[in-house]
Amino acid sequence: QVQLVESGGGLVQPGGSLRLSCAASGRTFSSYNMGWFRQAPGKEREFLAAISWSGAWTTYQNSVKGRLTISRDTAKNTVYLQMNSLKPEDTGHYYCAADRRSERLQRGDLNLEVWGQGTLVTVSS
Repeated sequence: QVQLVESGGGLVQPGGSLRLSCAASGRTFSSYNMGWFRQAPGKEREFLAAISWSGAWTTYQNSVKGRLTISRDTAKNTVYLQMNSLKPEDTGHYYCAADRRSERLQRGDLNLEVWGQGTLVTVSS
């Protein structure tokens, strides 16, 4: 099974950009579909984006389409989330997750095999 470590969070001004990374350890990373989730203060964790193990498909929550882009580099065992035009409501802890069942990530299911520990993003002036 893989282990996941997120990085790249921090403080950014509204309208700015950040790229989050999720580094995976384990030889079977290429078998896992990957996703990004966000938990805002006082709110439930929500699905943002997912990518298949091969990169053949991606899917996004409607509200973030056009601002967030998920990608993966299998050679580096890393998944990225590029975030542009950030808003204060994007503030929260960002988590990556992995699951070998593509249908779970395609529907934004929270019941996934592996989770990272999260990285904090704060959007504020």
